[in-house]
Amino acid sequence: MAGEQNAPDGEQQSRGLTRRDLGSWLSGPGSVLPPTQDYPGQRLGLPDDGPGSIARWGRRIGALFLDWFACVLLVRLLFSGLAYGTPESSFATMGVFLVQLTLLTWATGSSFGQRVFGIGVLRLDGMPPGFGRAFLRSLQVCLLVPAVIWDRDMRGLHDRSLGLVLVRR
Repeated sequence: MAGEQNAPDGEQQSRGLTRRDLGSWLSGPGSVLPPTQDYPGQRLGLPDDGPGSIARWGRRIGALFLDWFACVLLVRLLFSGLAYGTPESSFATMGVFLVQLTLLTWATGSSFGQRVFGIGVLRLDGMPPGFGRAFLRSLQVCLLVPAVIWDRDMRGLHDRSLGLVLVRR
């Protein structure tokens, strides 16, 4: 019965559940997942380094900041009547960011910042994302939450949900 173990002197312990009974549950999904991988993207068939490998955090964050900074500058140039830091300027910046991210990802596979940092978005089959996926990915990046939840392949929830991957070029 669950929880019954032989004590060193041969007597049974209490009938409560023990960690040993729940061991596979407490240890998490590791028992049903494939063995660990040596580097991010290995189980996706991507190389460890160089073109086609998973884009690392430094490039991703740098590209995001460059994209945002470029959108802030563009909004200040286009909408000079908006005071910086107001809700209107924030919404305008987010709108320009969404449009820039969507159109450039769709047309070139990379946003402005991603292009500068040498990374790009691909479907898992190696094809460009297309307009629909580029728009949905950009929308999820703007929501931020899906972008900060990632897996062991460094793919954010926004990329996983759309079958995309951010790779080095």
